[in-house]
Amino acid sequence: MDSAMEDEASQRETLFYDALQISDPAEREEFLEQSCPSGSPLRAAVDAMLAAHDQADAFLVGSDPAMKPPAGLDESTSACSYTDASIGSWIGLYKLVQWLGEGGGGVVYMAEQEEPVQRQVALKIIKLGMDTRRVIARFEAERQVLALMNHPNIAHVLDAGATETGRPFFVMELVHGVRITDYCELNHVPLRQRLELFQQVCLAIQHAHQKGVIHRDIKPSNILITIRDGIPVPKIIDFGIAKATTGRLSERTIYASAEQVIGTPAYMSPEQMQGSGLDVDTRSDIYSLGVVLYELLASRPPFDNLALLRLGMDEMRRTIVAREPLRPSARVEALLRDRARETGRHAPAPEIPAARLRGDLDSIVMKALEKDRSRRYETANGLAIDIRRYLADEPISARPPSRLYQFRKLVRRNKVIFLAAAAVTAALVLGLGTSTWLFFKERESRRQAELGRANEMLLREQAEQREKIAKAVVLVEQNQLDEADRVIGEIPSASIAMVGEAVFRPLADWAASAGRYKRAAEYLSMLVQVDQYETSAVSTVDHTECAVALMELGDIAAYKRFCLRSVRQFESTKDPLSAERTIKNTLLLPADEHLLAALAPMAEVAAKSFPPAPGDRSWIWPYRCLSLALLEYRRGNYSAAIDWGKCGLGYIAQPPPCIAAIHVVLAMAYQGIGQTDNAREELSKSREMIDSKFKGGLYTGRHADGLWFDWLLARILEREAIADIEGEHRLLK
Repeated sequence: MDSAMEDEASQRETLFYDALQISDPAEREEFLEQSCPSGSPLRAAVDAMLAAHDQADAFLVGSDPAMKPPAGLDESTSACSYTDASIGSWIGLYKLVQWLGEGGGGVVYMAEQEEPVQRQVALKIIKLGMDTRRVIARFEAERQVLALMNHPNIAHVLDAGATETGRPFFVMELVHGVRITDYCELNHVPLRQRLELFQQVCLAIQHAHQKGVIHRDIKPSNILITIRDGIPVPKIIDFGIAKATTGRLSERTIYASAEQVIGTPAYMSPEQMQGSGLDVDTRSDIYSLGVVLYELLASRPPFDNLALLRLGMDEMRRTIVAREPLRPSARVEALLRDRARETGRHAPAPEIPAARLRGDLDSIVMKALEKDRSRRYETANGLAIDIRRYLADEPISARPPSRLYQFRKLVRRNKVIFLAAAAVTAALVLGLGTSTWLFFKERESRRQAELGRANEMLLREQAEQREKIAKAVVLVEQNQLDEADRVIGEIPSASIAMVGEAVFRPLADWAASAGRYKRAAEYLSMLVQVDQYETSAVSTVDHTECAVALMELGDIAAYKRFCLRSVRQFESTKDPLSAERTIKNTLLLPADEHLLAALAPMAEVAAKSFPPAPGDRSWIWPYRCLSLALLEYRRGNYSAAIDWGKCGLGYIAQPPPCIAAIHVVLAMAYQGIGQTDNAREELSKSREMIDSKFKGGLYTGRHADGLWFDWLLARILEREAIADIEGEHRLLK
């Protein structure tokens, strides 16, 4: 397809999707007349696409729950007019059950999978008539984007393939949910819970950005709230127009042309609205997140989408790029005045009063909505941190615009007046004399020269640090860990945050295997710092490694600080795996009542997760029993500790380091109730396993005998048991 045909297809597709946003026929007709007058070839093509869309909807969406086509048309006829599949037909392992919706040239069905597992899924496939090169590229890009993601708040891809006729499709988890704004309005969700939901959305978008993906279409309809165990969980869907920050999402990716605008105007950033295409970066998603937050707080977006579409493309672009929206608090007050004027009586109180939005929340939203993207939050994580600070009554990073910034805005709006004033001022300044002007010019020249030298030195230093980091990454990949450790040691502490976990983790394992626990603890402490806002179970492994390294190093003060940070980080977790690991990581030393009280909710989460019988073959359950037995021992509940320890020994799975640690806890618990013979017997079993392992050497990789840090954890607890049972009164390291 040549360039002219591509541009025509792009314009036709953009008008088609914009028109679909308008449900009222009269308003849709008015929009089309302004965009492309009747009688033009472009108008005829768009009208034909809209008619085909309405006909497909009539075939597939009806009052019958089974979604049967209208009378006179059999199911295969309706399907062929829409995709190449019909309700009740099979695509690979999936039986199509119900039509769910459409977007980006694709149709989404609810489908049932019979094997190898039975479950309901969502299946997306390109519909007939929309299989242009641009739409197929966008579809394949969305499939690739979703496959990259692994986050609890992003819909997961389960499978992908092509139909017998060659149409690509992909299968993802079925999300039963409603728009985040509808959920909050219908359930009268209070302000704190709204902000906590939005915080989860920010962290999910941060995950996408870390994977090198920009969503570009963040809006309430792409953020669904689903209920799991009575808890609302946001899910981000529809990466149909996502863009890669590095490389391409697929071999057929096609970027929008400079004149093409893809997305929903009310939620698009100024740079996206200008059609800057490849120049759009992650800060465009920050703007869209700001619009969603604005709507969650004020019940309206900054600019109404239908009103924007009626303006026409040029005026709509000017509105998004140049017009400053009201602050959320001012918008709520304006809505109250409008309702009172329409009804003639006092309007009911809004969901969130304007007084609660005024101040910090206004500043957070308006920083995310800055027209100049350099003034927005740098990352979605930065926005989430400011929300967390607001909820914790801490100072936020967002501040109202300075007087200098407001003055620059005033100059841009009144260029003619300020140009005239500047000319008069320049004439007055020139009247002061040439000598004075030359003096200031010379001084400014010296200042600029000094500033240039300082910037040059800074850029040179930054380039050197980046080169060292890149070298360290290559050395780790080549398994030259000694040299990688030396290179990392040359990087200043201020730049160490640029080093990723791909370097920290293997170097920490290497240092631990060599018995260099001080160096291992340094790497693991930095890795825990990187994970400080991550609450997934994956990050708790880094915490376990850090805990045992600090204990082996003998830095008890640093270990106690680690315990406090770890408990704060995971205190609200509902994940049993995160809960039981946090319990184990923070109880390597006797605990005070405050720590034990903080761990109580986690113990409840872990205890409720057990299967009905010990027949499960997973290694998870013995480890969970170990954590709960250790907690009960620290509480002084020795009988309960013995019960949990025996429970852990009763499972089919017997991970060696876990079993050794369970024997240690049982030995200390028996000693606690005065059964010294049983205590010595359990201690003997643990010593035999642990001594044998450490004579043979630890493995830092994933080994069948267990992980190095689990064996170290068992040995740390064993030292305490030996001192307690055999009377070797020596300090615990």
